[in-house]
Amino acid sequence: MPAGLGAIQAAAAYRAVQAQAGEGAQGDGFAATMQRAVEGAVEVGRSADAASTQAMLGQGSVTDVVLAVSKAEMALQTAVTLRDRVVSAYQDVMRMPI
Repeated sequence: MPAGLGAIQAAAAYRAVQAQAGEGAQGDGFAATMQRAVEGAVEVGRSADAASTQAMLGQGSVTDVVLAVSKAEMALQTAVTLRDRVVSAYQDVMRMPI
């Protein structure tokens, strides 16, 4: 398992996504939470691309690029870890005797 996201960090990320969604939002299920998390990760990746492009054009700073790329890397590590845990949970359920 990749060393990037522990249970505490995963719970904190889940709470952050829930806080962004606000109370009373429609689709408060697991699938809706996952959808918002994926959309957030994609947006972080796009902002990293934009920061890199601005730096190449001489309009941005290297510090901004490093921060944006670091955020994108963390979002990717979180997504991979979450995927691995979901697959592992699915495999555990499939191995259960009926």
